[in-house]
Amino acid sequence: MPAVPNRQTATNLQDRIRRAAFFLFLATQNSLGSRWCPWEIGYANGVKAIDSIVAVPTRSADGTEHGSEYLQLYRSLDLTSNGTLAVWQPGMTSGGVLLRNL
Repeated sequence: MPAVPNRQTATNLQDRIRRAAFFLFLATQNSLGSRWCPWEIGYANGVKAIDSIVAVPTRSADGTEHGSEYLQLYRSLDLTSNGTLAVWQPGMTSGGVLLRNL
C-alpha cells in the first residue's frame, strides 16, 4: 500500500480480490477499525461466491474476540476443541470441515 492510497490502490485491490480463490478477512482490532478493510470485505461480498469468503476471528490478550459480527455472515476459520483448524458455516459451533480437507 502506498503512503497515500489512491484510485490505483483501489483498482489493484479489486483485481487481486477478484483473482483470488478465497478471500480471508483477518478480523483484528486494527482491521475492524480500518477504513479500507470493511471496504475490501464489502467488495469481496459483491464479486465472489459466498463460500469463498472466510472470516478469521482473533482474540486480544484480554480475551476480547474480534470479528464476531462477521461470523453470522460468512464461513469462519477457527480452532476445534482439539486444536485443529476448521472452517465453520455461519453461526455453527460444531460440524466444521477440517482445513486439510478443503
